[in-house]
Amino acid sequence: MALVILLLACHCEGTPPKLTENPAIKANQPLNIILLIGDGMGLSQLSSSFYFSDQLPNFARFKTIGLSNVIAANSKITDSAAGATSFASGIKTFNGAIGVDMDKQHVENIVELLSKENYQTGLIATSSITHATPASFYAHVASRDWEEQIAAQMATSPIDFFAGGGLKFFENRKDGKNILNLLKSAGFEVHTDHLEKEIDGSKRHAFLLGEEDMPKMIEGRGNFLAESTQKALNYFEENSSPFFLMVEGSQIDWGGHDNDAEYLITELLDFDQMVGSVLDYAEKEGNTLVIVTADHETGGFTLSSKVTGQNSKGKDKHDYNLIVPTFSTTGHSASLIPVLAFGPQSAQFSGFYQNSDVYHKIRAALAQ
Repeated sequence: MALVILLLACHCEGTPPKLTENPAIKANQPLNIILLIGDGMGLSQLSSSFYFSDQLPNFARFKTIGLSNVIAANSKITDSAAGATSFASGIKTFNGAIGVDMDKQHVENIVELLSKENYQTGLIATSSITHATPASFYAHVASRDWEEQIAAQMATSPIDFFAGGGLKFFENRKDGKNILNLLKSAGFEVHTDHLEKEIDGSKRHAFLLGEEDMPKMIEGRGNFLAESTQKALNYFEENSSPFFLMVEGSQIDWGGHDNDAEYLITELLDFDQMVGSVLDYAEKEGNTLVIVTADHETGGFTLSSKVTGQNSKGKDKHDYNLIVPTFSTTGHSASLIPVLAFGPQSAQFSGFYQNSDVYHKIRAALAQ
């Protein structure tokens, strides 16, 4: 496995105008929000992009960096459901919860809130679109495992564009319902084969391109993450609408659970490539706040020096020019999580804070 040991190298009425044309938008107020979530991506995972890539990672383009505490309401270590619900709704809740509080009551999420303010909204994931992180931005259930129920809620959600896996939860279901028909009735064009080159900007779009999850990068997923993200950006631009977009690199987490460094790092580098395309867009437009973070760290991942033997005292000798990715658990850890921000109001994301504060900082940035 070549990656395991590496030599260290170094919508108001009418068409909303663009930021610069809209006197209601202040010079340092974002019009658009892009939230990029590397599931399971702790600081060591992010760090690996500096050592396992042949170029400087796009993470290095960020100047504002913070750290968040991702404990759940009922646990010192969060899962993706509670973590993503904190991002989406600004609350702490129990592990497994999707869009509900500790009393299992629905909590309004940022997609629902911004849709009332004439934003268009989108979700992209390399998992099923019904998986814990994307689900937290449109569904409300007491258990992340209820993926058929989560899929049904997509048809009544305000989401305008989504892409990922999970076709099995929309058709050929245990309850016999065909949610694809409900999506079509709700105005979605449903795509189940590939990312279309051209899409109708006047319609909503659902891309369900995997029966359950999208393939791994090492199994040939290709450039899905960056291409689907660019397609979403093109779609929103065509509509000249302010927008909220959440993109998840879902399988960084799964590489951590599997203690598979090659799986983790290839997913991480794919995520970083997508981050670069988003930063290119944000730099060009000047009106978009980009936040990169994670729901938690997975695997207790460490970039260790290679042990090359023992010295005369029986202690390990280390080669500090050789990096060996190692793991301490197949589960999640309690590590603080990096938060990177770029664009108008990005300075709000520096410092130490709770993961639920990410939601409140986004709302504060939009209210400036």
